[in-house]
Amino acid sequence: MIHPVLLCGGSGARLWPLSRKSLPKQFSRFQAGDTLFQASIRRLTGPDFAPPLVVTANDFRFIVMEQLGALGVTPAGVLIEPDPRNTAPAILAAALWLQSHDPNALMLVAPSDHLIPDGDGFRAVVASAVDTAMQGRMVTFGIQPEWAETGYGWLELAAAPDDLGPQAQPLLRFVEKPDATTASTMLEAGNYLWNAGIFLSTVDTLIEAFQVHAPVMLEAVRAAVAEAAPDLDFIRLSPEPWSSLEADSLDYAVMEKADNLSVVPYAGRWTDLGDWEAVRREAGPDHRGVSIQGAALALDCADSLLRSEPGGPRLVGLGLTDVIAVAMPDAVLVMDRSRAQEVRRAVSALRSEGAAEAETFPREHRPWGSYDSLASEERFRVRRLVVNPGAALSLQSHARRTEHWIVVEGRARVTIDAVVTHIEVNQSICIPFGAVHRLENPGAAPLVLIEVQTGDYFEEDDTVRYDRPPG
Repeated sequence: MIHPVLLCGGSGARLWPLSRKSLPKQFSRFQAGDTLFQASIRRLTGPDFAPPLVVTANDFRFIVMEQLGALGVTPAGVLIEPDPRNTAPAILAAALWLQSHDPNALMLVAPSDHLIPDGDGFRAVVASAVDTAMQGRMVTFGIQPEWAETGYGWLELAAAPDDLGPQAQPLLRFVEKPDATTASTMLEAGNYLWNAGIFLSTVDTLIEAFQVHAPVMLEAVRAAVAEAAPDLDFIRLSPEPWSSLEADSLDYAVMEKADNLSVVPYAGRWTDLGDWEAVRREAGPDHRGVSIQGAALALDCADSLLRSEPGGPRLVGLGLTDVIAVAMPDAVLVMDRSRAQEVRRAVSALRSEGAAEAETFPREHRPWGSYDSLASEERFRVRRLVVNPGAALSLQSHARRTEHWIVVEGRARVTIDAVVTHIEVNQSICIPFGAVHRLENPGAAPLVLIEVQTGDYFEEDDTVRYDRPPG
């Protein structure tokens, strides 16, 4: 049985404004249907796979459970990192947690933000590597390169393979993201693959590698796992030992130093969707190289991407060449296509100005559902709340604001100072200053309401919670 470990703690800044710190690209939809995270879960589901173990950040825990629930998937566990420390500590924590539940576990570690359309083909390649991994090798998966990419790491094989069938081969070395000349040389040589950041190993093999090459990290992560505490449906790694860790990638900490590495080539379609140019390619450009997504229109354009997200403005391009334009409800990115790798500069500039759009969306996810901020002024705020079926907000009160709720979909149960009222579509209710209240959705469909807050202070510390929602 293969135990999938999904890593989903990254920020994906190169795909701003769709991907942000508060909701990175793995939880977004770049095509119709599943998010990248959900597609990764589906790809690693089947008779040979155990339920997935997810490693994520505190801010993403509820969206993880929401997206798993939409697939009907119950995870083996969701590990919450106290703060990001790159991939090595996260993967090691997963290995130690799995070892405590199954000492002979075989783990497949994968990022949750890659696009691999052929799930059956990928699972077949993984299956071909099982025997090699069970023999004590750490198996990484390399992608057949299609062009001289400078945004990926590369893997050097001992020799150019006769074919790119799924046979394990010795891995000579890792190559960091190259310059254009080096990438072209490697592409022509034929014995290099792109590094997909996916690998297969037994937990014992991986932990032993950390014991040899990163023993200080192993000690701290072992303590963080041993002292982990359950919290609802999550496992919170202990923050004190975790705080002593240096941030490090798995490649740097272990893989580049190990001598028991093998690589299995994968010749199917793969992309990490690392920038907007990758999105343009995957969207299927027309005969002029133009990709259109959402409410966008291109007139006399070439080699460009025009994308408008739901709720965003109508986006029209006229006479554009080599342009990427992405419109969100609260932000628009327009850039030369050749500078797709530089979006982080824009995010850094916005962050230095204190712009909320650099990191956060108008939508916030909560255990009971989500809310969108629609307007905010000195004396009022307007939000759109969506409460999941059967969910409830905590029992709470506010000293410095009133709340007015108008139901637009569904049926709400509202408790105000022990008085319970049901309100239907087009009905409203007012929550006075200081009233102890709770909002619940007793129905089988989402509850949608508009909330208008009025007062002189709207921050979180004006909320007094008396208990948590049932369940």
